[in-house]
Amino acid sequence: MKKIYNPPRTDWKDLLRRPTRTVADIEMQVTTIFGEVEQNGDRALIKYTERFDKVDLDRIKVPETDITAAEKEVSDELKQAIQLAKMNIESFHKAQITDKVEVETTRGVQCWQEKRPIQKVGLYIPGGTAPLFSTILMLAVPAAIAGCRDVVLCSPPNREGKIHPAILYTARLCGVEDIFKVGGIQAIAGMTFGTESIPQVYKIFGPGNQYVTVAKQMATKYGVAIDMPAGPSELLVVADDTADASFVASDLLSQAEHGADSQVILVSTSKALIQEVEKEVEMQIKALPRQEIAQKAIANSKLIHVADDRIAIDLINAYGPEHFIVCVGNADFYVDNIMNAGSIFIGNYTPESAGDYASGTNHTLPTNGYAKQYSGVNLDSFMKSMSFQKVSKEGIKNIGPAIELMAAAEGLEAHKNAVTLRLAKLKG
Repeated sequence: MKKIYNPPRTDWKDLLRRPTRTVADIEMQVTTIFGEVEQNGDRALIKYTERFDKVDLDRIKVPETDITAAEKEVSDELKQAIQLAKMNIESFHKAQITDKVEVETTRGVQCWQEKRPIQKVGLYIPGGTAPLFSTILMLAVPAAIAGCRDVVLCSPPNREGKIHPAILYTARLCGVEDIFKVGGIQAIAGMTFGTESIPQVYKIFGPGNQYVTVAKQMATKYGVAIDMPAGPSELLVVADDTADASFVASDLLSQAEHGADSQVILVSTSKALIQEVEKEVEMQIKALPRQEIAQKAIANSKLIHVADDRIAIDLINAYGPEHFIVCVGNADFYVDNIMNAGSIFIGNYTPESAGDYASGTNHTLPTNGYAKQYSGVNLDSFMKSMSFQKVSKEGIKNIGPAIELMAAAEGLEAHKNAVTLRLAKLKG
């Protein structure tokens, strides 16, 4: 990992740059695939599945027999772990349910806000280098709590044309029935336009690689909403001499193994800790089955020494990490002053993997600096806030004259007349 000591603020922009390709590099390929899926539906999905996933499918939807068989292939121990995680995720997301907001703004003018579920949602579940069945819990559980009517799930097949049994088991556990063996750009396009097999959705959720991220952004051009731009995973740890170097290294590696384009950063006021963490990373990485992937991500990663906590928090907010681990003696300072982060993990015994799986918080989070303006997925992500108003005769008398004056000042005479006619009726 590259070590940087006391970088000047003028260098922060280049120092904190993500190792990702630009939208321009990928957009042409995404546009081409979107066009073919829009025109040719399932035929295009099958074509690109064969090209990218190296399997020729005769059908896209996962048959019931595969889902039933998957349950038998998942061990009882893993089932229990998944059920524990589901219970905690349900608890945290049910707590996010809010009541109707109602207020009489002026006598006779009643306004209120209610939430309604998004009727049709699409869930993208990565399954290439790692079958992320945990992401199903993070998306399908809040979708069910919100009351989404139609839930569509897409995940790439393996070389045998199958989806990992843990993905199928978890989907069934969460009540998802429409599961499709499609991944990558073509999956996002399929949910955007709808095909003979895949229903069109109103909003698409889920993480993915850079191609999936750009595809989701492309979907918005066709009237489909997305949860957020969620691309290659990233983690920033702030730690001092109170941290356990082996813990910090393990956290850095837990994100580095996601993909070669992942990025992990350690920010510390302790040069000694930086040296210890570097040694731990070199030692621990040798034991990882995904060592080659992690090694590439570590090459994109940095160990940054800064003089004090104020500089550290300013740098961290400038980066806006997806995951932010706080392992310092004065954790409250960072908790109180962090403005830009997707999810925060506090203390030596709060690994990032707790949030990835079973603490209850959601692991679908904004990456690539989007934590500066996007929230991670939560219950409200699957709902819309709708406003209502009801104006009585007394109410229109109270606010009508103001409406008339404002409409006339904007030159919108019909708006003014809509009130004038009602006021005249009440006078008559």
